[in-house]
Amino acid sequence: MTAPLPFDARPLVEPVDRATARAYVKELRRTGRAPAGIGTAGIVVGIVVGAVFLFMFGSVFVGIIGSMFAMLSSPGFGGTGAGVFAVVPLVFVVLVLVGIGFGAWRLLNGSGAERWYRLDRFARANGMTWHPVSDNPPLPGMVFGQGSARKATDVVRGARPRFVEFGNYQYTTGSGKNRTTHHWGYVAVKLSTPLPHIVLDATSNNALFGSNLPASFDRDQRLSLEGDFDRHFALYCPTGYEADALYLFTPDIMARFIDHAAALDVEIVDDWMFLYAKRQFSTLDPGTWAWLFSVVGAFLDKFAQWERWRDDRLTAGAGAGAAGSVPAGSPAGVATPDGATPLPFAAPTALLRPPPGVAPQGRRLKRGVPWGAIIVVAVFVGIWLLMQSGLLGAILTGFAR
Repeated sequence: MTAPLPFDARPLVEPVDRATARAYVKELRRTGRAPAGIGTAGIVVGIVVGAVFLFMFGSVFVGIIGSMFAMLSSPGFGGTGAGVFAVVPLVFVVLVLVGIGFGAWRLLNGSGAERWYRLDRFARANGMTWHPVSDNPPLPGMVFGQGSARKATDVVRGARPRFVEFGNYQYTTGSGKNRTTHHWGYVAVKLSTPLPHIVLDATSNNALFGSNLPASFDRDQRLSLEGDFDRHFALYCPTGYEADALYLFTPDIMARFIDHAAALDVEIVDDWMFLYAKRQFSTLDPGTWAWLFSVVGAFLDKFAQWERWRDDRLTAGAGAGAAGSVPAGSPAGVATPDGATPLPFAAPTALLRPPPGVAPQGRRLKRGVPWGAIIVVAVFVGIWLLMQSGLLGAILTGFAR
C-alpha cells in the first residue's frame, strides 16, 4: 500500500516566473484543459470599446477635472467645506481611471495565470489533480441544483484513500437588475454506501433571519441530539429515520463535527457527503488548505462505520425476491417442480441483511417554506405601500401631535 503524501503547501507561496506561468496557461488552452482566453481579437474589441467610451464621456471627465482645478485655484477656495466636497468628484474620476488601467494591465498580462500555475503544482505535489473549470457539475448536493449559469472553478480532486473534490462554485438567480451571482466553497467526499438525506445546518454562519443555506426544510424533520451538538448544528433527517440518524451520529462522530467542522454546513445525500461555506475553498492560502485537509482527515476513519448502515425498510422486498428463487421446503440437491437445476445447498428464505441503498422516503428531505424571509419582505412591502399612499406620513403626524 502506498504511503500517503505529506501535506505540501510550498507551490502556493514559492516565487513564480510570470513568463513561465503564461506559457503554462497557453499550453493548457492549446490542449483543451482550460477554456480559450479572449485572444487577440478580444483585446482589439476591448480597445475599441474603451476608445468609444472615452470619446463619448472623455469630454465630461475633462470638464469635471477642469472645473475642479479652477475651483481649487480660485482665491475664495481657502479651505472651506465646499472645497472639500468639490474634491470628491475629482477623486472619483481618478479612481475610475485607475480601475480601468488596472483592469487593462491584468487583461494584457494574463489574469489568473499565476493562480492556475500554483494550484496545479499544489495539486500534483499532494497526489491530486487540478481542473480550471467544470460547467454544471453533476453533483446531487442542494447548492448544485440552484439557479442557472452553474460553474465550479479551480477544482482539485483526489482519488485515495477515497474520492474527494475541493472547489469553488457559483450560480446565478434572477434576471435584469435583480440578477445575483451566489458563491460557495464546497468539499465533496464519495461514500461507498447510499445514506439517508441528512443536513447539518451550522448555527455559526446563519444570517440575520436564519439559515444561509439556499434551501429550507420542513421543521418537523428537525432532530435534537444530545450534549452541545444542537448549539452548533441543526440536524434535519427524513421523518421515520430518527433512529438511523442516531446510529450514524454517535457521540464520537458528533464531537468530530463540533471540533473540526462547526463553521461548515454539511449535507449527506445519496452516496456523497458535502461540506459548504460561503467563501472560496480552492485558494492560494495554505492555511485554508491545511484546515480543509484536516477536516476531511478527521472523518476518514469514521466513514467505514457509516457504510455498515443498512435500511431495514428494504428487507421485505429483497427478502421476498430471495425466497422466491427456491420454493420453501425444497431440500438441497432435490429438483424443483419446474425442472430447474437444484442448488447444492439450501438457500436462505430471507436475506440476513438488507442490500445497500435507501428506501424512497429517506432519499430526500421535504422542503419547507422560509417564513422568516417572507415576513420580512412583507413588512418592507407594507411600509413602502404606506409611504407611497401618504398614510405613513399621516400616521406619524398623528403620533407627533
